[in-house]
Amino acid sequence: MAALAGSSAAATATTTTTSVRFRRSLCPPPSQVHFRRARFSVNAACPFFSDNNNSLPKNVVAPTPSPLEVLKTSAAERYTKDKNSIVCIGLNIHTAPVEMREKLAIPEEQWPQVIQDLCALNHIEEAAVLSTCNRMEIYVVALSHHRGVKEVTDWMSKVSGISIRDLREHQVLLYNADATQHLFEVAAGLDSLVLGEGQILAQVKQVVKAGQGVPGFDRKISGLFKHAISVGKRVRTETNISSGSVSVSSAAAELALMKLPESSFADAGVLVVGSGKMGKLVIKHLAAKGCRRMIVVNRSEEKVHAIQRELKDVEIVFRPISEMLACAAESDVIFTSTASETPLFSIENVQKLPLTSHGRRRLFVDICIPRNVEPGVSDLENALVYNVDDLKEVVAANKEDRLQKAAEAREIIIEEWNKFEAWKDSLETTPTIKKFRAYVERIRASEMEKCLTKMGNDVSKEHKDAIYALSMSIVNKILHGPMQHLRCDKSNDISEVLENMRALNRMYDLETEISLMEEKIRVKMERAKK
Repeated sequence: MAALAGSSAAATATTTTTSVRFRRSLCPPPSQVHFRRARFSVNAACPFFSDNNNSLPKNVVAPTPSPLEVLKTSAAERYTKDKNSIVCIGLNIHTAPVEMREKLAIPEEQWPQVIQDLCALNHIEEAAVLSTCNRMEIYVVALSHHRGVKEVTDWMSKVSGISIRDLREHQVLLYNADATQHLFEVAAGLDSLVLGEGQILAQVKQVVKAGQGVPGFDRKISGLFKHAISVGKRVRTETNISSGSVSVSSAAAELALMKLPESSFADAGVLVVGSGKMGKLVIKHLAAKGCRRMIVVNRSEEKVHAIQRELKDVEIVFRPISEMLACAAESDVIFTSTASETPLFSIENVQKLPLTSHGRRRLFVDICIPRNVEPGVSDLENALVYNVDDLKEVVAANKEDRLQKAAEAREIIIEEWNKFEAWKDSLETTPTIKKFRAYVERIRASEMEKCLTKMGNDVSKEHKDAIYALSMSIVNKILHGPMQHLRCDKSNDISEVLENMRALNRMYDLETEISLMEEKIRVKMERAKK
């Protein structure tokens, strides 16, 4: 137990140190930050079974503790001291290689179901999924963050086939203030491979859109992501961090240009596979860099026609997906950007492709997660393969001039973080206000009933209405003061409001957050048994 208490204290100290550092100063660029990962013991011992406990007599059978009892008494009573927590857990381009990230990639159409699956776990109350080519991060409201992290990590391992040990080695694991700050930095483009890129903000917006009406995408997580969108917009407006910046798509076009012998698309056959959001951006950036003819392979001809109408000075030739390999045989550079969950270019079919028109190795630029080009293709003598992790050399050349803007952006993030924390804290007072009103109303109704009973049956309706109005007036006047001091607004300090809330809970024995948490977990466990 001493070792367990030590590990708990160390984890708490790490989280506290990180939060204090966040509030006191600006952080370095995310690409230079190694995330602190809280360590915790999965096999935490329960005090019921500690070797230090006095043993029971041989003829007495120890009762089996309920899951709630185990939860409350384990890990130095962590459960009874913790409030529910916002947790970010996942993998991103700074912590995990593409080979690992692609195993956890979740298509957008599956996000609603994943939210429900996560919220079916015993200690997860709310959830959201942000899955892009650079990251797969899960944001949850956990009723107990230690148990919640274990459940989500187990779920991630189960759906991806990645061992829990490997996940822990590479995962991002952030709590509360750090998780909030991280999402705000993500939405602002500060945590992207391409500093200040704009596409991530659209992806954060998509999380909110996909979560609308989904059970489990509720008040705290929804509020967190909506606030993150506001932060992303404000940072881009006030700092111009995205002006002159490159995106993943433009970096892909630039990388291909760097690898071509004459650094020109003039004599190169260009093929783009996929014309979705990312593919369309690739096409636009290729046109901007001087590519005047390209073949676009796509399932839908309509999307390609829309791009043709937009880029009238570029020859864009549509080909169906069935002609992909034939088009690849005539191309020198191939960009892939589809949502296919299996590789489109395998070792076998790339081996069969002829040499390019200039006798050089064929260049593949794969900016998809999961990858569209099978990993082993890079070992072939007739192919050069680059993926999103290889774009760093392009990005590095464009990053330095935006670091000052990133520092300005972090000042905005700190300011917005304080606003979000105030809003989140205000949610704690709402149940207390409702419970205190209900408590006083029960007393009012009970005392009015006693009064009317003593007055007998001869009381007129007018007199009853007058007595009711008098009782309501007294109650409202008594409640006015406490309610004013429980509301989170500019006139009240949030720490004072929370102290007032705790005082009311103590004085009137109102239902505490812990008992609410117990009830939520009990309901989840009963549902899981059915």
